[in-house]
Amino acid sequence: MEEENAMVRLIWDFRGPDAQKTAEHHAIHLREFFEREKFGKLTVDCKDLTNEHQIAYAEVPMAHMISIRD
Repeated sequence: MEEENAMVRLIWDFRGPDAQKTAEHHAIHLREFFEREKFGKLTVDCKDLTNEHQIAYAEVPMAHMISIRD
């Protein structure tokens, strides 16, 4: 039963001098998508890996991972 509630982190990778702004902008669109598709409140955030390497990520239910990813 734990697998039904399992969460997985989907990651979008951005590199270059505009990586931070691009990742932040992508996170905005992820939040809008989850709201529009009525997925509820999911964790969406950005993380600074280096000056020119950022990620945006979303933690989503494993059961919906394929449909969200695709």
